[in-house]
Amino acid sequence: MKIKVIGAGLAGCEAAYHLARQGFKVELYDIKPNSFTPAHKSANFGELVCSNSLKGSDPYSNACGLLKEEMRIIGSLMMEAAEYSKIPAGGALAVDRDKFSEYITDRIKAEQNITVISEEIKKVPVAPCIIATGPLTTEALSDDICALLGGENLHFYDASAPIVARDSVDMSCAFFGDRYGKGGDDYLNCPLDKDTYGQFVYELTHAERTILHDFEKGEIFEGCMPLEVMASRGEDTLRYGPFKPVGLRDENGNRFYAVLQLRKENEFGTAYNLVGCQTNLKFGEQKRVFSLIPALKNAEFLRYGVMHRNTFINSPKALEPDFSLKGQPLVFFAGQMTGVEGYVESAASGLLAAVHMARKLSGKKAIVPPATTVLGALSAHISGANENFQPMNANFGILKSSETPIRDKKQRYAFVAQRALDGVREYKEKLCQ
Repeated sequence: MKIKVIGAGLAGCEAAYHLARQGFKVELYDIKPNSFTPAHKSANFGELVCSNSLKGSDPYSNACGLLKEEMRIIGSLMMEAAEYSKIPAGGALAVDRDKFSEYITDRIKAEQNITVISEEIKKVPVAPCIIATGPLTTEALSDDICALLGGENLHFYDASAPIVARDSVDMSCAFFGDRYGKGGDDYLNCPLDKDTYGQFVYELTHAERTILHDFEKGEIFEGCMPLEVMASRGEDTLRYGPFKPVGLRDENGNRFYAVLQLRKENEFGTAYNLVGCQTNLKFGEQKRVFSLIPALKNAEFLRYGVMHRNTFINSPKALEPDFSLKGQPLVFFAGQMTGVEGYVESAASGLLAAVHMARKLSGKKAIVPPATTVLGALSAHISGANENFQPMNANFGILKSSETPIRDKKQRYAFVAQRALDGVREYKEKLCQ
């Protein structure tokens, strides 16, 4: 028996690799390199299309950091790739995106139980299969999924930030340093005074945006809000968000009215990402508006920000907690299309789908991780009763709470994290039974 995994993104690769390592024969289908979605450029698998950050790395203070540690315990290809390709980013885990995807691609192609097939799948395959085609699923397959689910599909919009060349940043107007001095000099900070910030916000909110086609119009996901939309909510909104100056001082101890941070895009530090500046402005407008920031007045843009439609299904009505389709226990969905939001969360869902698939094909019952873990909480999110279902990132708020006298936030998070890690270790032991 061969398992079909559709889509060689993070979720699909995680699923295919886990199943192969469990001894199952896998056919991994992807449209690359014959064709690409509007957001993909590389022929490699596991391509990161927006930021190169995998968010916080500390499992005891950051829910995504906790999720990453949970995945390491179970065994994750993505975490292997991240360790291999990581670059300095303070308290975050950032990677060289090319090395990251190359690692995943090499491991997938070297696995003897995986057959890679470059082909567009237009219909949901016969079970057993895992659909992990991501938020930019091709039209034919998307239509078939929609028909299979009785029209229960939704969509929102995602946006990515521009990338500039490091040597084009005016260092007389910028300085290296992390917030509160943590993590070394992993960020390049571009300060703005009050007048410059005000002008920037005005031009940003009045700049010309890319026109979306009627068929593309939909909801904007709050977790990936275009900068111009965020700025339109009030002049100080950016100063409490991506331009927050708190904890940032230059070598002379100076504070600033607002600060844009740039983060390394590759290990060589030749390209920097404008942190939090995902945008839907036209390319010429992006150059004009961001060049108002003194450090970026002569910046060379290596990539402009783009915005594209992301599709996800109404998972609470369609999926079981193990990510299988209701009524079809060997048809699984994984990745962002299930309503988990973020690189790590997507890969985690692929890992879980594979774990459950492997157990079912071995004649065992699927076991969902406890809701006190991030893995379990995400499983509960995609399957729980929710009339206004929206994509969800990993956060401590979705974990099942337990009574604790701990009032200090830092200590409480540490307690919750330790409980989650203990829960995942116990979960792994159950999987081996």
